[in-house]
Amino acid sequence: MLLAIDVGNTESVIGLYATDGEDDTSADAGGVGIGLENHPLRGLRYHWRLSSAPDRTPDEHAMLLTQLLDLEGLDISSAVSGIAISSSVPAMTAGLRQMAIRWFAKIPCIVVGPGVRSGMPILYDDPKEVGADRVANAIGAFHLYGGPTVVVDMGTATTFDAISAAGEYLGGAITPGVGISMEALFQHAAALKRVELVEPRGVIGRSTAESIQSGALYGFAAQVDGLCRRFKDELGAQTTIVATGGLAELISPHTEVVDHVEPWLTLEGLRIVYERNVGNGGAVGR
Repeated sequence: MLLAIDVGNTESVIGLYATDGEDDTSADAGGVGIGLENHPLRGLRYHWRLSSAPDRTPDEHAMLLTQLLDLEGLDISSAVSGIAISSSVPAMTAGLRQMAIRWFAKIPCIVVGPGVRSGMPILYDDPKEVGADRVANAIGAFHLYGGPTVVVDMGTATTFDAISAAGEYLGGAITPGVGISMEALFQHAAALKRVELVEPRGVIGRSTAESIQSGALYGFAAQVDGLCRRFKDELGAQTTIVATGGLAELISPHTEVVDHVEPWLTLEGLRIVYERNVGNGGAVGR
């Protein structure tokens, strides 16, 4: 099976995909429509979401992955036949790369970045500036929904990425994410205390806690709507909006423009990149 690892600044998402000839019917990892549909299985057998830890050593990475698979009754030495990694944290990129070299030297491993064939033209002024997770998101979204498409990734930062009808990565927008925005609010406003980010009773908060929750939830939903509408003005009215990231399932139902929520979109993109580089006889990067 393919072990796909996406490292973000706050959280890391790990998935285990069935490969050709393996049974892929044991888990429903399909996308979540906005109350409309579930997508068919795509081979994602297991998935985990963990805190990112830049200080973790290569051996600790290997131990953690071994324990995760062991919880599912899997032996990592026989279950994993390939590894695909995208990372926004350089320290963790290096640690995972060293882990693969030491503990998984006999199996193919790709780390998304320069030299790895993505199959998608990157039209940024400097393509090397585009984060590996944004590339994987764009590839996954275009594979699932075609183009033009906008991916909204609600993580540490909220990123907006545009893909053309021809499958080209055009560029996007980056804004502070919900978590760091709320943290800045608490740090700079002495009278405000941290609150749980949940849906309040109404848009008009009846307490300080509800007011903060309303501002965060509906304010960021409005931000998504506003930016995506501007993207649509440039891309065309038929543009599909796909949301992903740790907060996508909380915020997306309160937006007006999001068409699909794909919690594991980055992993889907990693699976495709792996197949384009290894499954089809391409070079393997380490």
